[in-house]
Amino acid sequence: MKIKFIGAAQEVTGSKHLITTDHGKKILLDCGMFQGKGLETDAANRNIMVDPKEIDAIILTHAHIDPLRSDTLFL
Repeated sequence: MKIKFIGAAQEVTGSKHLITTDHGKKILLDCGMFQGKGLETDAANRNIMVDPKEIDAIILTHAHIDPLRSDTLFL
């Protein structure tokens, strides 16, 4: 299993972690948005850094805007 920290690493917003299983399944743990940095934040939220077509499942750890805002990009 591999875990890639995409968001909320050295930050408190934008929680997003990509888990790739040994069988090649890709699971997104949270899909948060970055908050509070104006134009810089806007740019970060437009680039979710994963291809939605490659994600097999999304797991949300809690229901705040931070972990689930970007999940609408998968619909």
